[in-house]
Amino acid sequence: MIFSRKRAGEARDERTTEVLDIEDSGESTSLVRGPYDVSEAPDEPRLDLGSLQIPAVPEVEVRVQADPQGVIQQVVLVCGDSALQLGVFAAPRSEGIWDEVREEIRQSLFNDGAAAQEVDGEYGIELRARVRTPDGLTDLRFVGIDGPRWMVRGVYQGVAATDPAAAGPLARCLSGLVVDRGQEAKPVREPLPLRLPREVAEQQAAEQQAAEQQPAPGQREA
Repeated sequence: MIFSRKRAGEARDERTTEVLDIEDSGESTSLVRGPYDVSEAPDEPRLDLGSLQIPAVPEVEVRVQADPQGVIQQVVLVCGDSALQLGVFAAPRSEGIWDEVREEIRQSLFNDGAAAQEVDGEYGIELRARVRTPDGLTDLRFVGIDGPRWMVRGVYQGVAATDPAAAGPLARCLSGLVVDRGQEAKPVREPLPLRLPREVAEQQAAEQQAAEQQPAPGQREA
């Protein structure tokens, strides 16, 4: 069962998206640019999702989709009319992989009938494209950051896809990310594992168990 946790004081309901809160210590979020490797990360309040730790930035809502075991399939940050989808992947020790990944994304978009334009961005070369979705045309901006044995990929949607200056809090989240790559060997480009925080996973398991113990419709307890 995949469920959603609303903010305190709001009603619960079952949805495919988990909305997670980040505890804020009251201190201002550092504006020094990351993403950081866990070995060099500044001390800030963050939401620990395993390989990826997301800083507490006001106005940003963290939404995740996870399987019944608590393994996260998707992470999306939302702020106003913009969103930022995040992914983190294994990379070789010797070189970055964003150049190759970017070219593969560009080719995939071209095969789907969407032209992608390379532009200079805060982290180097980005891709911008307009794709057709069931909801109409959607603007996307792909950003890649190579780190030590990892790569973070961000995909902006909404206003922030066409106007980087509008990314605001989402850009601060990206620059404050922390990657915990781990020491074990992994295939290049393999997604690094993401998981729900322990307390959320435990709550999910408890709610799933309670639901399984409910009598089926039409059945009465003896």
